[in-house]
Amino acid sequence: MKGNNLPSVLITGCGKGGIGHALALEFQSKGYTVIATLLAHEPREHLTECGIHVFTADVTKDADIEKLRVEVSSITNNRLDILVNNAGICYTMTAIDTDVDEVSKMFAVNVFGPMRMVRFFHPLLVNAQGNVVNIGSVGGIVPYVYGSSYNASKAALHHWGNTLRVEMKPLGVSVVNIISGEVGTNILKRDVGRHLPVGSLYAPLQDEFANHVNRTPSTTTPQEYAAAVVSEAVKRHPRAWFWTGATTFIVRWGDVFLPRTYWDGLFTRWFNLDKLQKK
Repeated sequence: MKGNNLPSVLITGCGKGGIGHALALEFQSKGYTVIATLLAHEPREHLTECGIHVFTADVTKDADIEKLRVEVSSITNNRLDILVNNAGICYTMTAIDTDVDEVSKMFAVNVFGPMRMVRFFHPLLVNAQGNVVNIGSVGGIVPYVYGSSYNASKAALHHWGNTLRVEMKPLGVSVVNIISGEVGTNILKRDVGRHLPVGSLYAPLQDEFANHVNRTPSTTTPQEYAAAVVSEAVKRHPRAWFWTGATTFIVRWGDVFLPRTYWDGLFTRWFNLDKLQKK
């Protein structure tokens, strides 16, 4: 496959209807050679029909990412202008009822996946003096109820990205953490139908929990989100943290000016946690 001289972007996790899908289309509209990854079971017509390069790759597997690196190198002349670490999964559960095996799977994708991508692709990024874009979340900032493990994975990604930014700057590579608000995607699909375990101390909230995991947020659209992210990502020197999506303004403002415990009372009311108090 012959290389080309167009700017290039590699985006992980581009399933139909998600953030990655929207980002791929937005980058393509800006004249980028777009390379997208999917898992083996995911359909690809939503990307290939648009002329986007698509490869099957699991960010938890070294062999997949090494093979992907070879393919990308042949397309981009051994350069990569932008790497978007978007692949992610969600696990929703109370902190005390957490299934650690489920969390391990989530960290393998949400945290170790971006680490693996940068480990394999950093030579191409250095060659292009490119950008790394990590898709983070307001969950990594505030104690969003039932999201302790997901929040922890995003907080880890943010802080890894912070240090990566410092270390990559002398090599000419920029790193931006996207602090995402509520975006209408399919990331919650793994949680649909999830229930509290038998005997959970949160049993009085089992109906509320079921409604939460089956919710369909009415929020920023993937297309609106992608337009904002791409506008920042294509800059030669993007902001270290870029906040975008529903709720990010209040979270950012509150994180700076309000005490940490402000969120405790807010989420207690939102999630009706007072039902747990003994009479």
